[in-house]
Amino acid sequence: MGAGTVMAFDFGTRRIGVAVGETEVQLAHPLPGIVGEIAQQRFAAIEALILEWQPAHLVVGLPLATDGAAHPMTARAQRFARQLYGRFGLPVHLVDERYTSVDAQATLTQQGVYGKAARDQLDSAAAQLILEQWFLQEPQA
Repeated sequence: MGAGTVMAFDFGTRRIGVAVGETEVQLAHPLPGIVGEIAQQRFAAIEALILEWQPAHLVVGLPLATDGAAHPMTARAQRFARQLYGRFGLPVHLVDERYTSVDAQATLTQQGVYGKAARDQLDSAAAQLILEQWFLQEPQA
């Protein structure tokens, strides 16, 4: 895998959670999410983040049913991953994101974050968990 910055996305049709981390320390932290449904604006926001953080890899959460089967959002997240690769030319990795939103919600609740604040932070907290999962799965160089 090599050293460098990695950026992760929790894809959604209305919001995209974003997190960033470093391969050397394998720690991730959430960034403000991207809100909106217009693809051009979403990709402009992603481009700005990529220019700012200069990631070596991108990670996208792959939504699956609890039994591991694909569902309609699975194909949309895969398409999003292909679009990221096509636009930015960076390696894009898919990570099973089952239960990340549930785990992220539990973490926010433990931190005393509720209501609108929790909804605003949930997707990026899930992206953080997705990235941490990727760090655990990837062999270290």
